[in-house]
Amino acid sequence: MFFLSEIEHTLRLPPYLLNRPLNEAIKGELDSLFLDKVIEKLGLCVSVYDIRSIDGGFIFPGDGASTYTVRFRLVMFRPFVGEVISARLKESSKDVSLGFFDDIYVPVPLLASPNHSEPDPEHKNGIRWVWEYEGENYPIDGTDEIRFRVHNVSYPPVPLEQGKDSDEKESEQKDSKPFAPMVVTGSLDADGLGPISWWV
Repeated sequence: MFFLSEIEHTLRLPPYLLNRPLNEAIKGELDSLFLDKVIEKLGLCVSVYDIRSIDGGFIFPGDGASTYTVRFRLVMFRPFVGEVISARLKESSKDVSLGFFDDIYVPVPLLASPNHSEPDPEHKNGIRWVWEYEGENYPIDGTDEIRFRVHNVSYPPVPLEQGKDSDEKESEQKDSKPFAPMVVTGSLDADGLGPISWWV
């Protein structure tokens, strides 16, 4: 689930940071650039682990900042296909949350089957999914931790803005979710998956 990834990056260090120790100033800049950001094929950056090397320190003509080439390691959240993860249900339809990462979805075909949906008494206009097993109904709700198996991890391309008028854009923004640079698709359709209370 968590990996160390080594990266090389050319970093511009603003002049107001030159009075701080170099390692500390560079780590602060790396934190602001990479922390909580998704890097395609690497995952979500959780923290800057360490700095391996710092080269350069050149000041280009007309620029008061010094430029360094930095090699460093990042702690990345990148689940692998087949991994089983525990999380809490964020939204009764299909979203799951890890607390620090919310873009996990369990599509209806990957829920435990047979199943059905019913109105959620806890949330107005909400639904909850119910697994039907040997004449018993087992609801999937937000009161329990849920185990799911990672089915797929994808990095959708950044959407390009279309030339639409502002009324259309506003109505679309209300209906659509914000862009997610990394999406994890999960599955609950196997023994031991779903709310933990089902299996203890």
